[in-house]
Amino acid sequence: MIKGCKICGIKDPDTLSFIINHPYPPKFIGFICNYQKSSRYISINDLKKLLKIKKNKSEFVAVLVKPDDEILEEIKSLPFDYYQLYDCTPDEIKIIKKKYQKKIITALTVKDKSDVIKYKSFTGVTDIYLFDSKGYEKSQGFDHDLIKNIKIDKKLMLAGNIKFNDDLNNYGKIADFIDLSGGLETSGLKDKSKIEIFLNNLNKIKNET
Repeated sequence: MIKGCKICGIKDPDTLSFIINHPYPPKFIGFICNYQKSSRYISINDLKKLLKIKKNKSEFVAVLVKPDDEILEEIKSLPFDYYQLYDCTPDEIKIIKKKYQKKIITALTVKDKSDVIKYKSFTGVTDIYLFDSKGYEKSQGFDHDLIKNIKIDKKLMLAGNIKFNDDLNNYGKIADFIDLSGGLETSGLKDKSKIEIFLNNLNKIKNET
């Protein structure tokens, strides 16, 4: 059953204010902190200004691809609740988690079953598992059936080319949370009308279960 969602790749104050103050705000809001290949990347200076807003009911997530000490030090005082980490070893995550006292979303990019079973190595350092596509900055999909039958004792988040108007019941059979970015955009920019439809549909699903 879907418990909530993450809207990722926020970089402008207007969109951030809209989703934070929505009647059914997302559980998580993600910000691309160090992956400059992404069109959703936001610089540290802009991030500091953006995050002065009151979070209300949402939690902030720093999305980091193999972060170095410099970026981790730059964001350590920002109001992040979670670090979402790509391309880090369990030992690297353990050090980051201990030093910065953040909850961890371990992001695993999936092409085939061999990628899925890697989750077992991260059990001791992960609060939420995110299964994503190999696309990184591109909105690519993967076969969600690959994770349908795995048994995880942590929360599971699902990303990878999910659209704003998809049948969310299908994802509820797999994941606790769904993660959208490109699926809420038009011409590369977050689209409030798509966000509105998605958040309202998600709320409807949650109330039906």
